[in-house]
Amino acid sequence: MQLRSDSFKDGDYLPTEYAFGKRSPDGQIDLSDNRNPHLAWSDLPEGTKSVVILCIDRDVPTKPDDVNQIGRVVPADLPRADFSHWVLVDLAPNVRIAEGAFSDGITAKGKDGPEGPQGSRQGINDYTGWFAADPEMAGDYYGYDGPCPPFNDSIVHHYRFSVYALDVDRLGVNGKFTASDVQAAMEGHVLGEASMVAKYTINTDAKEL
Repeated sequence: MQLRSDSFKDGDYLPTEYAFGKRSPDGQIDLSDNRNPHLAWSDLPEGTKSVVILCIDRDVPTKPDDVNQIGRVVPADLPRADFSHWVLVDLAPNVRIAEGAFSDGITAKGKDGPEGPQGSRQGINDYTGWFAADPEMAGDYYGYDGPCPPFNDSIVHHYRFSVYALDVDRLGVNGKFTASDVQAAMEGHVLGEASMVAKYTINTDAKEL
């Protein structure tokens, strides 16, 4: 099973048009284009009935004390956690993801769901929790919303785009399902998987670990 993209190469930096946030002239954050990247897969295992897509950043700071604080830096040795950026299930095996087809711009309070384009269903990503206390942005963030790491993070973030081939037409999740819900429901149904990793940073001084 193979995964490819016309939007970025495995291991390279993700262009800013696929990000939620980008570097502002003063070195902080401006909103970006937030377009989903192109994805295509091939060599699916025999018996594949549907496809799942997850995009997860595994480099998210576990403490908010220094995040996006002027004059401070998020330390490299801070423990890190996962942050989901895309949760998509029930794609037909022959579907391909066109650039911008699932996200083309930032939607305050989140895009609608769970019904998504091309017969898919979209889960909520972790911007749902991130913006929960912001009256102007709080809502359920379904589908794809791209990278926006802290402008003062000392490390480059890595975003894993993973495609899973399943032996079921419809995954056993409902309502406001999350990446964790999908990972649990997929157990015993994954016939194959493939991944690509994109790097992204807003801090020009960030280092790769």
